[in-house]
Order: sequence, then C-alpha cells, then structure tokens
Amino acid sequence: MKKIVALVLALMMACCAALALAEDEKVMTHEEYAAADLDSPVVIETYVQDHQAWWNDKVTVYAQSEDGAYFIYELACSEEDAAKLVPGTKIKVKGYKSAWSGEVEITDATFEFVDGDPFIAEAEDVTELLGKDELINHQNEMVAFKGLTVEEYVDENGNKTGAAFAYKNAENKTDDLYFTVSKDGNNYSFCVEFYLRGQDTDVYKAVEALQIGDVIDVEGFLYWYNGANPHVTKVTPAAK
Repeated sequence: MKKIVALVLALMMACCAALALAEDEKVMTHEEYAAADLDSPVVIETYVQDHQAWWNDKVTVYAQSEDGAYFIYELACSEEDAAKLVPGTKIKVKGYKSAWSGEVEITDATFEFVDGDPFIAEAEDVTELLGKDELINHQNEMVAFKGLTVEEYVDENGNKTGAAFAYKNAENKTDDLYFTVSKDGNNYSFCVEFYLRGQDTDVYKAVEALQIGDVIDVEGFLYWYNGANPHVTKVTPAAK
C-alpha cells in the first residue's frame, strides 16, 4: 500500500512539474507581454524586422508581429545564426521584460527559429501622434513621420551648433547621428543608430546632407529614450 501511495505522489509531483514547465513555455500575445511585470520571464513568438551588428555572441533585434512590436536587447546568438535573422524570419524568444529610460525591452534572452510564413511590417504613419501620450502605444514598431522640418541642432548643454545634425563621435564619425525636427511648433529628437545603419548607408548619408529648413519624411523604429527617440532607417524629401 505504501508503495502505491508513494507512486501516486510521485506521479502527481511529475504532473505538477510538467504543468509548471508548460506554463513557463506558454507563448504570450503582445497584450499579455505588455501586461507582464517588469523583471518577469516572458516567452514570445515574433518576426525579425531588422537587427544591429552582431558582436560577442549577441545581437540586438527589432521585431514585430501583427499585434505589436518588441526590442530584444543583446539576444544570445552565434554569428552564423545572426546571418539568418533576415527580415521576416519567425523566432521564439525567451527572456525577461525590462525597461531602461522608458524603453521596454527583452533582456537576457535566447531564441530558436520557428517555421512559418514571413511577416514584414509596413511603416505606420503616426505623425499626428507626435507630442501625444498615445504615441507610446506604438513603441518599437516600424513607423513613419511625414512633413517634418529640420531644425538647428542644439547640443546637450543648450548651445546652438549652426548645423542640421550632430555626430556622437565627431572625431572619426563611427557612432550615432542626431538631428532635430519640428512639427506644429514642437521639436523632436531623432537618431541614426550607428550599429543599425552605419556611415556607408543611404540614411546616414542622407542625414549628413540635411540642411536647416529642409522638409522631410522619416521612417524608423520607435525606440524610446526619456521620450520618443526613433531609430531612423529612411529619410527622404517630403512628398508633395
């Protein structure tokens, strides 16, 4: 009798462990991810939209699904697998929900490839949300801003520079580019993230060619740094 009871208890414990593991492996919707507590474990399936340069067995990924977007910071990844993370690729990611200066991201993450049809998000025009609280609902998505005016760049000390943009590393130009645009009388800071779009890319060169007063259309990922700070992937003269 004791052996039977012990066997039943062992089976019950095994079932409980299996259920707990299954719960940990449950793939979240974007709504469930958004509602999860910071520093809690998360599991998502999503689609690569782009990624920063691979280094030291890590790669930072911009990802989006039909129901929302994710910023996956320093995802554990081999160089070989990083080359396979082309736009549209479906992946399953396990990590922890984190936040830094307002940017909600997934950290300490691992991933696996998932079979499925590719998905590439179209840039959503969120121009009318600039300066509004609702803009944060599109955090990390591929977005577009139309009819922005390039303003004189003011440095972190409040000094006017007389230029339309600034290098983070002006000495050898191997870091981010910053520029300021305005819409309806309000100014906004945008960034060309060097490890996403380096100095040999079209967008980097386009920002270097900007003049104060130019009117432009912009696309990029809606990164957040103490407010909206898009990582820009495309700059063109405003459509007329």
